Amino acid sequence: MRWHLSIALLAACVPEAPPNDGARDEWDDKLAEREVDYNAALRIAALRLTGELPTLVELDSVATAADPRAVYEEQIRKYLGNPKFARQMFRFAQDMLKMGDAPQLDSAAAFVAQTIVNNKPYLELLTATTGTCPTYNQTTNAFTAGNCTNGAPATAGLLTHPGMQAHYFGNLAFRRVRWVQETFACTKFPAEIAKVATDVGGEMPYTGMFPFTSIAGAATNGRVDFRDTSSVICANCHSNMNHIAPLFTYYDATGQYSNTMVVPVPLPDNPNAEMRDYLPPGEGLAWRFGVPISDMTSLGKAMAADPAIAECAIARVWNWAMGKNDIVDDGARVPAATIETQVSAFVAGGHSIKDAMYRVFTSDDFVRF
Repeated sequence: MRWHLSIALLAACVPEAPPNDGARDEWDDKLAEREVDYNAALRIAALRLTGELPTLVELDSVATAADPRAVYEEQIRKYLGNPKFARQMFRFAQDMLKMGDAPQLDSAAAFVAQTIVNNKPYLELLTATTGTCPTYNQTTNAFTAGNCTNGAPATAGLLTHPGMQAHYFGNLAFRRVRWVQETFACTKFPAEIAKVATDVGGEMPYTGMFPFTSIAGAATNGRVDFRDTSSVICANCHSNMNHIAPLFTYYDATGQYSNTMVVPVPLPDNPNAEMRDYLPPGEGLAWRFGVPISDMTSLGKAMAADPAIAECAIARVWNWAMGKNDIVDDGARVPAATIETQVSAFVAGGHSIKDAMYRVFTSDDFVRF
């Protein structure tokens, strides 16, 4: 596995830089000393994009070219068009979604992979109204179109996918909401933090963006007291979660849609959830503070309009290309400045992950060692 010059590697391999006079970062100097190696980059790119090492002919064509960069970039395009690219994207999707190895779960990964391979907008993972349950043949690398049949009133990409709903079934639908947040926004809850904390009479202040009274509690006849001031830290997360979770309560343990809430509340006899368990009367649903939603379709559109979703998508591609661990579970965060140009190109180019991968695998950061 190849890592792009960690600080430890730099310290061991690069001559000691002059003392830092405060006008620059010494590590910028050391990173600038990296050298371009298209053959090394090609080996890594081939493994990521096709699952196989490059051929000797491919390596030699780059090594002996008068313009190795042009030959290297053309070879990346060929890898992106290789039938084996579909297999790699299927595996990429399984890792991204943390779902797979069962037909119902694999149809979600197949939808992600098909979206990438067919160069469709990434945001369709949140907004597509049809075709969200395709199948993928790992022998032929072919996709077969398919619609989900779990009775949802309207399809909204993977948000209504039966496999996801079944896999993340749990109390109050909070596992499903956590999956949405961590998969597409690349951060754990709390999703929003106020610039100024609010004293609510607890041992620590409340830092949510929504008013503290916007979530349910004993004072509003809620059966779970999310306003408990002895543990305000819970409200910091639930200020966002409770405004989203009710939409996910209508899917049962098999991912089928019901006209009533069918997820349990962790109380004696495990009663089904009710709206009073999440929000006080009159409080509406929202993706973020100031971004109201009413159903899965509007949730998908609100998420698609959120800049954090595009940044998360590119951060995941970046970490995958660079051989790094999971951005959420392992805390492998990507500094916004590192991928700022990549994110801008992704948005301007219609949110194509396939095109984004070409830009990442041909970037200076990828080909320099």
